[in-house]
Amino acid sequence: MSLRQFEYALAVAEQGSVTAAAELLRVAQPSVSQQIRGLERELGVELFTRTPTGLVPTEVGRAFLREAEVAVSASRRARATARAGAGELVGELVVSAQLGFGSRQLPDALGALRRRFPRLEVTVFEEPSSAELEKLCRRGVLNLALMAACERSSADAHHLGDEEFVAVLGAGHPRLAADRVGLRELAGEPWVRFDRDSALDGVLVSVLRDSGPAPVTAARVSQTATAVRWAAQGLGVTLVPASAVPPGHEHLVRPVFPAVTQPVIAVLPRPAGPAETALLGLLREQTWSGPARPDTTTVS
Repeated sequence: MSLRQFEYALAVAEQGSVTAAAELLRVAQPSVSQQIRGLERELGVELFTRTPTGLVPTEVGRAFLREAEVAVSASRRARATARAGAGELVGELVVSAQLGFGSRQLPDALGALRRRFPRLEVTVFEEPSSAELEKLCRRGVLNLALMAACERSSADAHHLGDEEFVAVLGAGHPRLAADRVGLRELAGEPWVRFDRDSALDGVLVSVLRDSGPAPVTAARVSQTATAVRWAAQGLGVTLVPASAVPPGHEHLVRPVFPAVTQPVIAVLPRPAGPAETALLGLLREQTWSGPARPDTTTVS
């Protein structure tokens, strides 16, 4: 078996066909077919089921592909480490953040990283579900993740600081006259909420649990910027990390009491490669909220 075969199998699983995988890999279609057949013969199992709509991984194929993904990621990190020794970083860095986390700090750090290593390709995405984000960390497909907790992860974790949550109110809302708003005062308001499996919706449910009935849902959205804009239009109030508030809406933001915070943890694979180590250093230079105060509710 070879890493090339692993990469071909992963591409076929991602694309659902040998033709599409060959286009993605920029190789001839017969080469992909030959490598997959050779891999299946060597393993003595069928990795894919041939269906009218394409190739679908079998149960044993899915198990194999999880391990293949880890091996390919480790190989890429090894190559990056060798190149870093020669004074350059190339290849791909895959970064994910729990929805709303590091919305201001992560772009600044990545910009500095790209200026330092212009040949480094960076892929970034937000993940609403903390459980799914942790699964990705355990599978070894991420170079760095920003999340609130990683107790079940085997990766290295580095506490960067805390995200303080703020309430966003509609223009003309009477609570804007105050410097801070109480969560109990907002308990009866309609809320612009997030998807049910989102970690951000879990924070809202948790902090309002002792303030009265379950929050009234005015709307559910998938992005923090959408939640802020809809709240600004008066659809309902929302609760988001302070760094996730887009420019132009600061006048509608109020801290809440008791204050609500979540830790921001950078999770790296073990061993960490030079690119993710460099990004971690740049993230440490960013401004994050300090440790929780005595009147703070820390949600995990």
